[in-house]
Amino acid sequence: MMTRYKQLQPEERVTLACLRQSRNTRRPRSGGQDLGGQIPEMVSIHVRPPEVSDQVMPGHWEGDLIKGAGNRSAVGVLVERTTRLVLLAKMPDATAESALAAFTAKLNDIAQPLRQTLTYDQGKEMARHRELSRNTNIRVYFCDPHSPWQRGSCENTNGLLRQMMPKGTDLSVHDQQALDAMADLLSIMQGIAEQASATIH
Repeated sequence: MMTRYKQLQPEERVTLACLRQSRNTRRPRSGGQDLGGQIPEMVSIHVRPPEVSDQVMPGHWEGDLIKGAGNRSAVGVLVERTTRLVLLAKMPDATAESALAAFTAKLNDIAQPLRQTLTYDQGKEMARHRELSRNTNIRVYFCDPHSPWQRGSCENTNGLLRQMMPKGTDLSVHDQQALDAMADLLSIMQGIAEQASATIH
């Protein structure tokens, strides 16, 4: 995994010391408007199986999308809740069509037993969630509006990822190989942090 990291451009290489979670509060993507009703047939996080919260068995993912300058580029983010495995997917834009294609490809790279659930916010890019479920055999659950803590693993990952890909920059300059290297680095970091936390407690 670290081999891919070495293939990043010098300006993309980030030391562990620089990857500190920002304390800035993330504003709702909707600008304060409730996105409910824009996505058909959403299934609420409140009917999600209890084993997802237990974080004992892997296979339960959180997802999100980060956007580049002018919303003209995007990267799909997937984080496994138990192992903290990170997957990043290059996307040409933030449309539902691009999200469907990118998340389908990434999730199908994972063995079927590790594709159980996906928890997502109510962003419009997940409008084709039923097709995603059919393509990957994963069950998709939606958070309450403006409730980023319901996807805490993904939110933490996004904060670290923004150290590598700051807001207002063109995300299209990162090819899939570079994104895979970043994902590997974040997976290693978060796995180490999780083990350290478990040891302390």
